[in-house]
Amino acid sequence: MTTTTRQPVAEGLFTWPPSASEPPRLIASECTACGLVSFPAASDCVRCASTESNELLLADRGTLWTYTTQDFRPPSPPYDGPEAFEPYAVGYVELPGELLVEARLTEPDPEKLRIGQDMRLTLVPYTVRDDGTEVMTFAFAPAEESAPAEESAQPEEETS
Repeated sequence: MTTTTRQPVAEGLFTWPPSASEPPRLIASECTACGLVSFPAASDCVRCASTESNELLLADRGTLWTYTTQDFRPPSPPYDGPEAFEPYAVGYVELPGELLVEARLTEPDPEKLRIGQDMRLTLVPYTVRDDGTEVMTFAFAPAEESAPAEESAQPEEETS
């Protein structure tokens, strides 16, 4: 079996590396002065300008607040994607008591999505580099879906 080298799309965006025992979590910051939760994590508070914050791991489950789908290949430019376009969905997922997170959704079919639907955080491939390294990002999947194979596979050591 060939093991694929994987790495996150950005450091400090979500917990890495993934494991079978701990689901991935988004990394936010919580202002120690006013309590504002920010994702991605921010060094300065946008509400009160404090420079003091604590790292906060966000919930890995939430509720689909709203969404939209992209069913056709956007015009070039600015779209710089592969010639083979696949429809996709993006949405806002409300994490209970924390905030709304904008993210790609794993389900592109609007007939299978509904506002108020339970969602779970997952990691999905973003791109593959020339050296074969698979770059991973986060997305939300309907909670009733089973975990994708990418999530359960153990990554090799992160490369720089």
